Amino acid sequence: MSEIWCNGGWLPAAGYPGSAQDRGAFLGLGLFETMLGLDGSLVFADRHVSRLRKSGERFGWLLDLPDLREIASELLLRNRLIEGKARLRLIVTAGSGLHNDLTPGADRLIWLSAFPGGEVPESIRLCLSPWPRNERSPLAGLKTACYAENMVALNHARQLGFEETVFLNTAGNLCETATANLFLVKDGALLTPSSDSGCLPGIGREVLLEIAGSHGIATDERTLGPEDLYEADEIFISSSTRGPVAVSRFEDRDLVAGPVTRALGIAYAEAVALDVRR
Repeated sequence: MSEIWCNGGWLPAAGYPGSAQDRGAFLGLGLFETMLGLDGSLVFADRHVSRLRKSGERFGWLLDLPDLREIASELLLRNRLIEGKARLRLIVTAGSGLHNDLTPGADRLIWLSAFPGGEVPESIRLCLSPWPRNERSPLAGLKTACYAENMVALNHARQLGFEETVFLNTAGNLCETATANLFLVKDGALLTPSSDSGCLPGIGREVLLEIAGSHGIATDERTLGPEDLYEADEIFISSSTRGPVAVSRFEDRDLVAGPVTRALGIAYAEAVALDVRR
């Protein structure tokens, strides 16, 4: 039977481990991180913990988190996920409390679960979302339990024959996709929407920008419009669990995985392996 780690102990994975009054469950007042496991080890643990703590500060939460590397290793072992890739999800909820108060309840949850990694596609097809991302939202840039907007947009894209959808923000500029950050390559330079677009400060995004810089690839976090997707030489998306994934089609435009996307994919895999060995 699969297990999860929750509030310091081990529980069966079936069912919701918290109270029906948990505001994370029915108000979406919670945060989460989706992380990569490789050969029984958690990848980029410190980066994920740092982002989660910063996100918690937006809610006024001071998150006292345990040693995730040690817990993740035990979790992967218990769930027989010690070979190859796995996905881990760390969730923090508010627990019970008043609806107009963000203070965590005594029954708040901090839990970690693990799943098989699944296959990463070589490429995906991308369309524009008909709904904007609000870059002025108090939740902009946070990975919260209020995730239905992303799922609705992703489902809409898949009904149209695409695997992913890209959000514009309220200013009409590129933001991010439903489940990943967005990158463009133009004249050899790596471009990505700036943080003020409302995008999530992705861990994969952070690592890829560092890798590009160390490999002599010019990077630019800036305001980008939908027209840039038609002018880009390469387009790819990235998340911490997948790394770079080439976009083979944007709306009615066909593309191929170019040299920068391929090189960054190799370098990202090397960075993942290096982090595991530390």
